[in-house]
Amino acid sequence: MPQRSLFQPARRTGRPPVWAPDAVGEAMTPPLAPESGTFRFIDLFAGIGGMRRGFETIGGRCVFTSEWNRFSQETYAANHSCDHPIVGDIREVATEDIPSHDVLLAGFPCQPFSIAGVSKKNALNRPHGFRCEVQGTLFFDIARIVRHHRPQAFLLENVRNLVSHDRGRTFNIIREILEEDLDYQIHYRIIDARSFVPQHRERVFIVGFREQAPFSFPDLPLPNPDEGPRLRTVLHPADGTEFPEPPYTVGEKAAVSSKYTLSEHLWTYLQGYAEKHRSQGNGFGFGLVGRGDVSRTLSARYYKDGSEILVRRPGHGRPRRLTPRECARLMGFDRPGRARFEIPVSDTQAYRQFGNAVVVPVVETVAAHMEPWIQKEQKHFNQRVA
Repeated sequence: MPQRSLFQPARRTGRPPVWAPDAVGEAMTPPLAPESGTFRFIDLFAGIGGMRRGFETIGGRCVFTSEWNRFSQETYAANHSCDHPIVGDIREVATEDIPSHDVLLAGFPCQPFSIAGVSKKNALNRPHGFRCEVQGTLFFDIARIVRHHRPQAFLLENVRNLVSHDRGRTFNIIREILEEDLDYQIHYRIIDARSFVPQHRERVFIVGFREQAPFSFPDLPLPNPDEGPRLRTVLHPADGTEFPEPPYTVGEKAAVSSKYTLSEHLWTYLQGYAEKHRSQGNGFGFGLVGRGDVSRTLSARYYKDGSEILVRRPGHGRPRRLTPRECARLMGFDRPGRARFEIPVSDTQAYRQFGNAVVVPVVETVAAHMEPWIQKEQKHFNQRVA
Protein backbone atom coordinates (compact mmCIF):
# COMPACT_ATOMS: atom_id res chain seq x y z
CA MET A 1 0.00 0.00 0.00
CA PRO A 2 1.40 3.48 -0.83
CA GLN A 3 3.04 5.40 1.98
CA ARG A 4 2.00 8.89 2.98
CA SER A 5 5.16 10.15 1.28
CA LEU A 6 2.98 10.37 -1.81
CA PHE A 7 1.65 13.60 -0.32
CA GLN A 8 5.00 15.23 -1.05
CA PRO A 9 5.08 17.75 -3.93
CA ALA A 10 5.67 16.26 -7.35
CA ARG A 11 9.13 16.54 -8.80
CA ARG A 12 9.80 19.24 -11.35
CA THR A 13 10.64 18.01 -14.82
CA GLY A 14 11.54 21.29 -16.46
CA ARG A 15 9.09 20.51 -19.26
CA PRO A 16 6.54 23.25 -19.93
CA PRO A 17 2.87 22.24 -19.76
CA VAL A 18 1.27 21.98 -23.18
CA TRP A 19 -2.05 21.09 -24.69
CA ALA A 20 -1.37 18.56 -27.42
CA PRO A 21 1.71 18.41 -29.62
CA ASP A 22 1.26 18.70 -33.35
CA ALA A 23 3.21 16.81 -35.99
CA VAL A 24 6.37 18.86 -35.43
CA GLY A 25 6.17 18.82 -31.66
CA GLU A 26 5.01 22.41 -31.09
CA ALA A 27 2.39 23.28 -28.49
CA MET A 28 -1.08 24.28 -29.61
CA THR A 29 -2.91 26.73 -27.34
CA PRO A 30 -6.68 26.62 -26.79
CA PRO A 31 -8.67 29.81 -27.46
CA LEU A 32 -8.91 32.39 -24.68
CA ALA A 33 -11.86 32.54 -22.29
CA PRO A 34 -13.19 35.75 -20.73
CA GLU A 35 -12.20 36.72 -17.20
CA SER A 36 -15.48 35.73 -15.62
CA GLY A 37 -16.97 33.49 -12.97
CA THR A 38 -17.98 33.92 -9.35
CA PHE A 39 -15.50 31.27 -8.16
CA ARG A 40 -12.40 29.52 -9.52
CA PHE A 41 -12.06 25.77 -9.98
CA ILE A 42 -9.49 23.32 -11.28
CA ASP A 43 -10.30 20.31 -13.46
CA LEU A 44 -8.14 17.25 -12.71
CA PHE A 45 -8.27 14.01 -14.73
CA ALA A 46 -10.45 16.17 -16.90
CA GLY A 47 -11.19 13.71 -19.70
CA ILE A 48 -13.40 15.58 -22.16
CA GLY A 49 -14.68 18.08 -19.63
CA GLY A 50 -17.87 16.64 -18.16
CA MET A 51 -17.15 17.89 -14.63
CA ARG A 52 -16.21 21.32 -15.96
CA ARG A 53 -19.47 21.66 -17.87
CA GLY A 54 -21.41 20.99 -14.67
CA PHE A 55 -19.65 23.69 -12.65
CA GLU A 56 -19.64 26.32 -15.35
CA THR A 57 -23.44 26.22 -15.18
CA ILE A 58 -23.30 27.59 -11.59
CA GLY A 59 -20.89 30.40 -12.44
CA GLY A 60 -17.51 28.74 -12.00
CA ARG A 61 -14.40 29.60 -14.01
CA CYS A 62 -11.83 26.92 -14.81
CA VAL A 63 -8.27 28.12 -14.09
CA PHE A 64 -6.32 24.86 -14.47
CA THR A 65 -6.84 21.66 -16.46
CA SER A 66 -4.93 18.38 -16.30
CA GLU A 67 -5.53 15.44 -18.65
CA TRP A 68 -2.81 13.01 -19.71
CA ASN A 69 -4.43 11.49 -22.82
CA ARG A 70 -3.64 13.53 -25.93
CA PHE A 71 -6.82 12.49 -27.74
CA SER A 72 -8.96 13.58 -24.79
CA GLN A 73 -7.01 16.84 -24.72
CA GLU A 74 -7.97 17.35 -28.35
CA THR A 75 -11.68 16.85 -27.66
CA TYR A 76 -11.52 18.98 -24.51
CA ALA A 77 -9.88 21.88 -26.36
CA ALA A 78 -12.40 21.64 -29.20
CA ASN A 79 -15.27 22.18 -26.77
CA HIS A 80 -13.93 24.45 -24.01
CA SER A 81 -12.32 27.87 -24.21
CA CYS A 82 -9.27 28.15 -21.96
CA ASP A 83 -6.97 30.96 -20.88
CA HIS A 84 -4.50 28.36 -19.66
CA PRO A 85 -2.67 25.42 -21.24
CA ILE A 86 -3.93 21.88 -20.69
CA VAL A 87 -1.21 20.06 -18.78
CA GLY A 88 -0.56 16.34 -18.98
CA ASP A 89 0.33 13.93 -16.17
CA ILE A 90 -0.58 15.57 -12.85
CA ARG A 91 2.18 13.60 -11.15
CA GLU A 92 4.68 15.71 -13.09
CA VAL A 93 3.19 19.03 -11.91
CA ALA A 94 4.60 20.67 -8.77
CA THR A 95 1.85 21.62 -6.31
CA GLU A 96 2.93 25.25 -6.15
CA ASP A 97 2.63 25.53 -9.94
CA ILE A 98 -1.13 24.94 -9.70
CA PRO A 99 -3.04 28.23 -9.33
CA SER A 100 -5.11 28.97 -6.25
CA HIS A 101 -8.71 27.87 -6.55
CA ASP A 102 -11.99 27.68 -4.65
CA VAL A 103 -13.18 24.27 -5.85
CA LEU A 104 -11.28 21.15 -6.96
CA LEU A 105 -12.91 18.72 -9.39
CA ALA A 106 -11.49 15.26 -10.01
CA GLY A 107 -12.96 12.21 -11.68
CA PHE A 108 -9.86 10.19 -10.83
CA PRO A 109 -9.23 6.97 -12.81
CA CYS A 110 -11.73 4.26 -11.96
CA GLN A 111 -10.18 1.21 -13.62
CA PRO A 112 -8.24 0.07 -10.50
CA PHE A 113 -11.54 -0.01 -8.54
CA SER A 114 -14.19 -1.01 -11.11
CA ILE A 115 -15.68 -4.49 -11.05
CA ALA A 116 -14.52 -5.15 -14.61
CA GLY A 117 -11.10 -3.68 -13.92
CA VAL A 118 -10.56 -5.71 -10.76
CA SER A 119 -11.71 -8.92 -12.46
CA LYS A 120 -9.34 -8.36 -15.37
CA LYS A 121 -6.39 -7.55 -13.12
CA ASN A 122 -7.10 -10.59 -10.97
CA ALA A 123 -7.22 -12.79 -14.07
CA LEU A 124 -3.86 -11.37 -15.18
CA ASN A 125 -2.45 -11.57 -11.66
CA ARG A 126 -1.93 -7.81 -11.60
CA PRO A 127 -2.43 -5.45 -8.64
CA HIS A 128 -5.58 -3.33 -8.39
CA GLY A 129 -6.86 -0.56 -6.16
CA PHE A 130 -4.14 1.41 -4.39
CA ARG A 131 -1.68 -1.34 -5.23
CA CYS A 132 -1.98 -0.39 -8.90
CA GLU A 133 0.96 1.98 -9.13
CA VAL A 134 -0.03 3.29 -12.58
CA GLN A 135 -3.53 4.57 -11.71
CA GLY A 136 -4.52 3.53 -8.22
CA THR A 137 -2.26 5.99 -6.42
CA LEU A 138 -3.50 9.07 -8.27
CA PHE A 139 -5.89 9.80 -5.40
CA PHE A 140 -2.85 10.81 -3.39
CA ASP A 141 -2.08 13.52 -5.94
CA ILE A 142 -5.52 14.94 -5.25
CA ALA A 143 -4.72 14.86 -1.56
CA ARG A 144 -1.40 16.68 -1.91
CA ILE A 145 -3.10 19.45 -3.93
CA VAL A 146 -5.92 19.80 -1.39
CA ARG A 147 -3.39 19.88 1.44
CA HIS A 148 -1.42 22.69 -0.18
CA HIS A 149 -4.20 24.89 -1.61
CA ARG A 150 -7.02 24.25 0.90
CA PRO A 151 -9.90 24.89 -1.53
CA GLN A 152 -13.31 25.73 -0.10
CA ALA A 153 -14.79 22.56 -1.57
CA PHE A 154 -14.13 19.62 -3.83
CA LEU A 155 -16.08 17.05 -5.81
CA LEU A 156 -14.59 13.64 -6.56
CA GLU A 157 -16.22 10.98 -8.77
CA ASN A 158 -15.55 7.29 -9.25
CA VAL A 159 -17.27 3.96 -9.88
CA ARG A 160 -19.69 2.58 -7.33
CA ASN A 161 -17.31 -0.29 -6.58
CA LEU A 162 -14.90 2.17 -4.95
CA VAL A 163 -17.08 2.05 -1.84
CA SER A 164 -16.86 -1.75 -1.50
CA HIS A 165 -13.42 -2.37 -3.03
CA ASP A 166 -11.14 -4.53 -0.87
CA ARG A 167 -14.00 -5.07 1.59
CA GLY A 168 -14.38 -1.35 2.14
CA ARG A 169 -10.76 -0.78 3.15
CA THR A 170 -9.97 1.41 0.13
CA PHE A 171 -12.86 3.78 0.80
CA ASN A 172 -12.06 3.87 4.51
CA ILE A 173 -8.53 5.03 3.68
CA ILE A 174 -9.91 7.73 1.39
CA ARG A 175 -12.30 8.97 4.07
CA GLU A 176 -9.61 8.88 6.74
CA ILE A 177 -7.28 11.01 4.61
CA LEU A 178 -9.97 13.51 3.63
CA GLU A 179 -11.58 13.81 7.06
CA GLU A 180 -8.78 13.25 9.57
CA ASP A 181 -5.60 14.20 7.73
CA LEU A 182 -7.01 17.06 5.64
CA ASP A 183 -9.82 18.07 8.00
CA TYR A 184 -12.65 18.31 5.47
CA GLN A 185 -16.33 17.61 6.05
CA ILE A 186 -17.18 14.68 3.76
CA HIS A 187 -20.44 13.59 2.15
CA TYR A 188 -20.93 10.90 -0.46
CA ARG A 189 -23.76 9.41 -2.45
CA ILE A 190 -24.14 6.81 -5.18
CA ILE A 191 -26.22 8.22 -8.03
CA ASP A 192 -27.65 6.29 -10.97
CA ALA A 193 -27.61 8.41 -14.13
CA ARG A 194 -30.76 6.61 -15.22
CA SER A 195 -32.72 9.48 -13.67
CA PHE A 196 -31.32 11.77 -16.37
CA VAL A 197 -30.29 9.65 -19.36
CA PRO A 198 -31.42 6.25 -20.72
CA GLN A 199 -28.43 4.46 -19.20
CA HIS A 200 -27.97 2.49 -15.99
CA ARG A 201 -24.73 4.05 -14.73
CA GLU A 202 -24.02 4.17 -11.00
CA ARG A 203 -21.21 6.39 -9.74
CA VAL A 204 -20.14 7.57 -6.30
CA PHE A 205 -19.79 11.31 -5.79
CA ILE A 206 -17.74 12.56 -2.85
CA VAL A 207 -18.27 16.15 -1.72
CA GLY A 208 -15.90 17.85 0.71
CA PHE A 209 -16.13 21.23 2.46
CA ARG A 210 -13.29 22.96 4.28
CA GLU A 211 -15.71 24.66 6.69
CA GLN A 212 -18.63 23.00 8.39
CA ALA A 213 -21.75 23.38 6.28
CA PRO A 214 -25.31 22.09 6.69
CA PHE A 215 -24.99 20.30 3.37
CA SER A 216 -27.02 17.11 3.04
CA PHE A 217 -26.60 14.72 0.14
CA PRO A 218 -29.76 12.75 1.00
CA ASP A 219 -31.72 15.97 0.48
CA LEU A 220 -30.64 16.16 -3.16
CA PRO A 221 -33.84 15.49 -5.13
CA LEU A 222 -33.47 13.20 -8.13
CA PRO A 223 -36.04 12.41 -10.82
CA ASN A 224 -37.67 9.01 -10.56
CA PRO A 225 -35.41 6.66 -12.56
CA ASP A 226 -38.39 4.52 -13.54
CA GLU A 227 -39.83 7.58 -15.29
CA GLY A 228 -36.56 8.59 -16.90
CA PRO A 229 -35.89 8.96 -20.63
CA ARG A 230 -35.63 6.02 -23.00
CA LEU A 231 -33.19 5.33 -25.79
CA ARG A 232 -35.46 6.84 -28.43
CA THR A 233 -34.39 10.23 -27.06
CA VAL A 234 -30.75 9.66 -28.05
CA LEU A 235 -30.91 7.36 -31.08
CA HIS A 236 -30.80 8.72 -34.60
CA PRO A 237 -34.41 8.87 -35.86
CA ALA A 238 -33.30 7.98 -39.42
CA ASP A 239 -36.46 9.52 -40.81
CA GLY A 240 -35.16 12.77 -42.25
CA THR A 241 -35.93 14.89 -39.16
CA GLU A 242 -32.23 15.49 -38.49
CA PHE A 243 -29.50 16.54 -40.88
CA PRO A 244 -27.05 13.87 -42.04
CA GLU A 245 -23.76 13.86 -40.15
CA PRO A 246 -21.22 11.74 -42.01
CA PRO A 247 -19.68 9.39 -41.11
CA TYR A 248 -22.35 8.66 -38.48
CA THR A 249 -25.45 9.13 -40.63
CA VAL A 250 -25.88 9.31 -44.40
CA GLY A 251 -28.48 9.99 -47.07
CA GLU A 252 -31.56 12.19 -47.16
CA LYS A 253 -33.07 10.46 -44.15
CA ALA A 254 -29.83 10.55 -42.16
CA ALA A 255 -29.84 6.78 -41.79
CA VAL A 256 -27.19 5.25 -39.55
CA SER A 257 -24.16 4.27 -41.60
CA SER A 258 -23.80 0.54 -42.28
CA LYS A 259 -20.31 0.65 -40.73
CA TYR A 260 -21.98 0.45 -37.29
CA THR A 261 -23.83 -2.79 -38.07
CA LEU A 262 -22.09 -5.85 -36.60
CA SER A 263 -20.48 -8.19 -39.06
CA GLU A 264 -21.96 -11.66 -39.46
CA HIS A 265 -18.81 -13.11 -37.90
CA LEU A 266 -18.90 -10.88 -34.80
CA TRP A 267 -22.65 -11.33 -34.27
CA THR A 268 -22.29 -15.12 -34.48
CA TYR A 269 -19.39 -15.02 -32.04
CA LEU A 270 -21.25 -12.86 -29.49
CA GLN A 271 -24.32 -15.10 -29.60
CA GLY A 272 -22.17 -18.20 -29.10
CA TYR A 273 -20.23 -16.56 -26.27
CA ALA A 274 -23.46 -15.55 -24.50
CA GLU A 275 -24.96 -19.05 -24.89
CA LYS A 276 -21.80 -20.65 -23.51
CA HIS A 277 -21.96 -18.57 -20.35
CA ARG A 278 -25.73 -18.98 -19.98
CA SER A 279 -25.29 -22.75 -20.01
CA GLN A 280 -22.72 -22.38 -17.22
CA GLY A 281 -25.05 -20.25 -15.14
CA ASN A 282 -23.10 -17.03 -15.70
CA GLY A 283 -24.57 -13.66 -16.60
CA PHE A 284 -22.05 -12.71 -19.25
CA GLY A 285 -23.39 -11.75 -22.62
CA PHE A 286 -24.43 -8.87 -24.81
CA GLY A 287 -27.02 -6.19 -24.10
CA LEU A 288 -29.63 -5.96 -26.87
CA VAL A 289 -31.84 -2.87 -26.61
CA GLY A 290 -34.61 -1.13 -28.49
CA ARG A 291 -35.90 2.42 -28.63
CA GLY A 292 -38.07 2.03 -25.54
CA ASP A 293 -35.32 0.57 -23.34
CA VAL A 294 -32.62 1.77 -20.97
CA SER A 295 -29.10 0.63 -21.77
CA ARG A 296 -26.38 -0.94 -19.71
CA THR A 297 -23.38 1.15 -18.70
CA LEU A 298 -21.35 2.50 -21.60
CA SER A 299 -17.73 1.46 -20.98
CA ALA A 300 -14.38 2.53 -22.39
CA ARG A 301 -14.09 -0.87 -24.09
CA TYR A 302 -17.17 -0.24 -26.21
CA TYR A 303 -14.99 0.21 -29.29
CA LYS A 304 -13.98 -3.47 -29.17
CA ASP A 305 -17.31 -5.10 -29.99
CA GLY A 306 -20.07 -2.87 -28.62
CA SER A 307 -21.49 -5.85 -26.78
CA GLU A 308 -22.89 -4.03 -23.74
CA ILE A 309 -25.20 -1.86 -25.87
CA LEU A 310 -26.36 -3.35 -29.17
CA VAL A 311 -29.27 -1.63 -30.88
CA ARG A 312 -31.94 -3.79 -32.48
CA ARG A 313 -32.65 -3.26 -36.17
CA PRO A 314 -36.17 -4.67 -36.64
CA GLY A 315 -36.42 -6.51 -39.92
CA HIS A 316 -32.70 -6.22 -40.63
CA GLY A 317 -31.21 -9.07 -38.62
CA ARG A 318 -27.89 -8.11 -37.13
CA PRO A 319 -27.86 -5.29 -34.51
CA ARG A 320 -25.60 -2.27 -34.56
CA ARG A 321 -23.38 -0.28 -32.26
CA LEU A 322 -24.26 3.21 -31.08
CA THR A 323 -22.62 5.94 -33.11
CA PRO A 324 -20.29 8.34 -31.28
CA ARG A 325 -22.96 11.04 -31.65
CA GLU A 326 -25.46 8.80 -29.87
CA CYS A 327 -22.86 8.20 -27.16
CA ALA A 328 -22.50 11.97 -26.73
CA ARG A 329 -26.26 12.14 -26.20
CA LEU A 330 -26.30 9.11 -23.91
CA MET A 331 -23.73 10.82 -21.65
CA GLY A 332 -25.54 14.16 -21.67
CA PHE A 333 -22.92 16.09 -23.61
CA ASP A 334 -25.36 16.67 -26.46
CA ARG A 335 -28.81 17.87 -25.48
CA PRO A 336 -31.57 19.93 -27.11
CA GLY A 337 -30.96 23.64 -26.74
CA ARG A 338 -27.20 23.25 -26.25
CA ALA A 339 -24.37 23.80 -28.68
CA ARG A 340 -23.42 20.59 -30.44
CA PHE A 341 -20.53 18.76 -28.80
CA GLU A 342 -17.63 18.50 -31.23
CA ILE A 343 -16.10 15.05 -31.80
CA PRO A 344 -12.75 15.68 -33.54
CA VAL A 345 -11.31 12.20 -32.97
CA SER A 346 -11.73 8.71 -34.45
CA ASP A 347 -14.61 6.45 -33.45
CA THR A 348 -12.26 4.32 -31.34
CA GLN A 349 -11.04 7.31 -29.35
CA ALA A 350 -14.55 8.76 -29.07
CA TYR A 351 -15.92 5.52 -27.61
CA ARG A 352 -13.09 5.45 -25.08
CA GLN A 353 -13.69 9.06 -24.12
CA PHE A 354 -17.43 8.82 -23.65
CA GLY A 355 -17.08 5.50 -21.83
CA ASN A 356 -14.70 7.12 -19.34
CA ALA A 357 -16.73 10.32 -18.95
CA VAL A 358 -19.21 11.52 -16.35
CA VAL A 359 -22.86 12.05 -17.20
CA VAL A 360 -23.11 15.82 -17.50
CA PRO A 361 -26.65 16.41 -16.11
CA VAL A 362 -25.72 14.40 -12.99
CA VAL A 363 -22.75 16.70 -12.35
CA GLU A 364 -24.91 19.76 -13.04
CA THR A 365 -27.41 18.56 -10.43
CA VAL A 366 -24.71 17.91 -7.82
CA ALA A 367 -23.08 21.27 -8.58
CA ALA A 368 -26.39 23.09 -8.12
CA HIS A 369 -26.82 21.33 -4.76
CA MET A 370 -23.33 22.46 -3.70
CA GLU A 371 -23.69 26.02 -5.04
CA PRO A 372 -25.26 27.71 -1.96
CA TRP A 373 -22.34 26.62 0.22
CA ILE A 374 -19.71 27.48 -2.39
CA GLN A 375 -21.16 30.94 -2.91
CA LYS A 376 -21.63 31.47 0.82
CA GLU A 377 -17.97 30.74 1.54
CA GLN A 378 -16.89 32.88 -1.41
CA LYS A 379 -18.96 35.80 -0.10
CA HIS A 380 -17.40 35.46 3.37
CA PHE A 381 -13.92 35.36 1.84
CA ASN A 382 -14.56 38.50 -0.22
CA GLN A 383 -15.81 40.31 2.88
CA ARG A 384 -12.67 39.33 4.84
CA VAL A 385 -10.27 40.64 2.19
CA ALA A 386 -12.26 43.80 1.37
